[in-house]
Amino acid sequence: MKYTHEDGTPFSKEEFLEKLRTDKEFNDEFGNKGIDQITNLINDLKTNPDSRRLMVNAWNVGELDQMVLPPCHYGFQVYTRELSYDQRFEIFILKNERKFDWTPDKRITSDVLDELNIPTRAISLMFNMRSNDVPLGLPFNISSYGLLLEIIGKMVNMIPDELITNLGDAHIYKNQVDGVKEQLTREPFELPKLVMSNQINFNESVDEFLNSCLMTDFILENYQSHSTIKMPLSN
Repeated sequence: MKYTHEDGTPFSKEEFLEKLRTDKEFNDEFGNKGIDQITNLINDLKTNPDSRRLMVNAWNVGELDQMVLPPCHYGFQVYTRELSYDQRFEIFILKNERKFDWTPDKRITSDVLDELNIPTRAISLMFNMRSNDVPLGLPFNISSYGLLLEIIGKMVNMIPDELITNLGDAHIYKNQVDGVKEQLTREPFELPKLVMSNQINFNESVDEFLNSCLMTDFILENYQSHSTIKMPLSN
């Protein structure tokens, strides 16, 4: 296998990158082997959920000098905890409230909950930011990491618990102050509910999951918003 076309002419940079994306055999030979941190995280959560090393580094340190702006979020880690029987039973009732005729004399044991695949653990996620544009960046960071927590929870059969953030240089730029003041006058709406399609197979590998699900598989029910507040982006 070569870096060139059959006639001997070399691939352009764009052709080479496309070949890496679309040709597995080519990628295996010439691609950057790298480390699939998310797959490793999923495996560790399934095999050692009490580990203190459930972390993902979002910085590619070797390429920082080539970036216009290094990522503001530089990593995240997750924590899990065991659920009590009462917490698991509550999950069972919520999942089966319309199809389970329950009365207090009907004892649902832990073994039964296990057979029904009711989660035994809750999972929390903490993400870290070196710098944060609070009015513009932070809402996207919260929503994207919140979605990631929901997806990881589904993939390892754990209940999403807490979403935590550590902000380093958290700031509001001077030209955003008026917009922030306007936002503070507004009454928050009731939060929407995230609904994920039943067609998503969360038991797939990470790559298969990413290749199979669509944007339309994730829906925010009852989402409401106020009118747009224009706030400039600064670097």
